[in-house]
Amino acid sequence: MSCGLLVASCQKYKIRLELMSNYTAYTQLEVWKKARVLVCEVYKLSAKFPREELYGLTSQMHRAAVSIPSNIAEGCGRQYKKETIQFQYIARGSQYELETELYLAHDLGFISASELENILNLLIDCRKLLHGFIGCLDKSDLK
Repeated sequence: MSCGLLVASCQKYKIRLELMSNYTAYTQLEVWKKARVLVCEVYKLSAKFPREELYGLTSQMHRAAVSIPSNIAEGCGRQYKKETIQFQYIARGSQYELETELYLAHDLGFISASELENILNLLIDCRKLLHGFIGCLDKSDLK
């Protein structure tokens, strides 16, 4: 994968694997784009949390959310497929962390059931895209 890197996943995800420059590769990924939308939604949702949560759950949710597109991008900057996949797994772990924090926010009364459902649907969409991306990377002939 040296200088060029993949742009995405399989036909199922309407993107084909290509070699591109590292600069543009990850910015073309649907999973990265959707993860950015997720970050924005988490920030909007958490803006109404109690002020005393600023350094607690709010901060933790922000870090987990930002970690998702960041690790997708960082993985795309790695030289070898194994390293790239490892960063995608870290992004996946951050998705599960964020999911737990969203449930906690609901349990604590910071978000409504409908807000939880809406953001979880977006998170699930991201998770499906990332799962497909990891699977396609794993099956690719990239080194």
